[in-house]
Amino acid sequence: MITRVAKVVVPVDDQERAKQFWTGAIGFDVVMDEVYGDERWIEVEAPDRSVVLVLSRRTSDEPRRQVPDALPHSNVFLTCEDIEQTYAELTGRGVRFPAPPAEMHFGMWSMFEDWEGTRFALGQWGSRSA
Repeated sequence: MITRVAKVVVPVDDQERAKQFWTGAIGFDVVMDEVYGDERWIEVEAPDRSVVLVLSRRTSDEPRRQVPDALPHSNVFLTCEDIEQTYAELTGRGVRFPAPPAEMHFGMWSMFEDWEGTRFALGQWGSRSA
């Protein structure tokens, strides 16, 4: 029986820079960084150990999704317990947010950009709780 999603692939242009972003700015931990032939496999894990992101080199035929400015490029939506505190902490670490957190009908949400300009959703979903 399937019990949960464990790993999600995040396409990136520069794996080393992505690793630095996700560990230094966002606070994830490196759990694997190995080279297999011409491929590099990097995994970073959320602080609560709930999910691992695989920072996979984007191929030339795999461009970043084209979406309106108000939407994230990534299908990965992240959550936090206190979005305003998280926004302040991440902004202090140099993470760019196109707009501050906003109250929506489904909870508080915002988006942040990695150092390649890929937007990710960040939310405090439903009733101001994670």
